[in-house]
Amino acid sequence: MQALIIGAAGMVGAKLAASLAADPAGITGLALVDVVAPEPPAGGIPATSGTLDLADAAAVAAEVATRPDVIFHLAAIVSGEAEANFEKGYRVNFDGTRNLFEAIRAQPDYRPRVVFTSSIAVFGAPFPDAIGDTFFSQPLTSYGTQKAMGELLLNDYSRRGFLDGVGIRLPTICIRPGAPNKAASGFFSNILREPLAGREAVLPVSEDVRHWHASPRAAVGFLRHAMTMDTGPLGARRCLTMPGLSATVGEQIEALRRVAGDAAAALIRREPDETIARIVAGWPENFDPARALALGFEADPSFEAIIEQHIADELGGTIGPR
Repeated sequence: MQALIIGAAGMVGAKLAASLAADPAGITGLALVDVVAPEPPAGGIPATSGTLDLADAAAVAAEVATRPDVIFHLAAIVSGEAEANFEKGYRVNFDGTRNLFEAIRAQPDYRPRVVFTSSIAVFGAPFPDAIGDTFFSQPLTSYGTQKAMGELLLNDYSRRGFLDGVGIRLPTICIRPGAPNKAASGFFSNILREPLAGREAVLPVSEDVRHWHASPRAAVGFLRHAMTMDTGPLGARRCLTMPGLSATVGEQIEALRRVAGDAAAALIRREPDETIARIVAGWPENFDPARALALGFEADPSFEAIIEQHIADELGGTIGPR
C-alpha cells in the first residue's frame, strides 16, 4: 500500500511518518507533503517529500492523481491562528479539505481510506459532565466550525462511496515537543515541556481549567488504528472522539511535581491572558468515548505516563537545562 501524509512537516505528521517507516504494517511507500517540504524519516520503506498548498485545487488534484491507497489529512491552521485570521482558517481548513475530497471524487474507480484529523473543538458549551457519542456538534470558534464542516464532508463523501473515511477527533496533544505554536491550547504543553527542560513557563489561565488530553504516542496510535480498522461498524457516522485523559491544569502541575520535583513546578509563572481564557472557556472538559474504545482505540494510562514518555522520547531520559 502507498500512503500519503498531508501535513507531514507538523509534529504529529512527522511522528506518524517515523512510526510507519519503523513498522510499516503493509505500507510499501510514503509520500510526505506540507507547505514546507517534510524531512523523510529513516527506515526501510521508500519516502518522497514535497510541498503542497491545500488551497491550490490544481496542485491537490495532481497529488491525488498518484492514487495513494491511504491518505492521512493532518494539515490545518491551528485554533488560535484560525480565530485571529478568519480568511486563512477557512481557506485551508475548509476549502482545502473540500479540494482534497473533490480531487479524490474526480478519480475514476478510486476509493482510498482517508483518515481525517478533526478536533474536540467541534463541540461547544454548555456541556454535560461527560460528552457522549450523540452530543450535538455546536462549536464556538472558527477553528471548531471549520473542523465540524470537514466532518460533515467526510461523512457525506463516504456515504456516497467516493472515499472510505475515518474522522478522529484528537484530544489536545500534550506534551508537544519543540517550540510553542499559535494554538490557543499551547500552554497545556508549555507548562510541562519548559520546566522539564529547566526553563520558565507562563500559565495564562487558572489552575481549575479542565481539559481532554492525549500524548503524541497515543495520537500516532489513533492514526495507525484508523488506517487499518474495519470501517463497517462506523455506518454513516464516520467521526469518533478519541479516548483521552481529563485533567485540570492543577492536576497537570501535580503530575509534573511527582515526576520532576518541586523545582520544576516552581518554574511555572502565572500570567492571566483574557483572550486565551475566553477561548478555552468554550472548550469541552471531559468525554465518554465509548464508541472509539469499543472499536479498539486506546488512551494513555495517566498524566505521569505522558510526562515520562516525553522525557524518554524528547529529552534522552533526563530532565533539566540543556
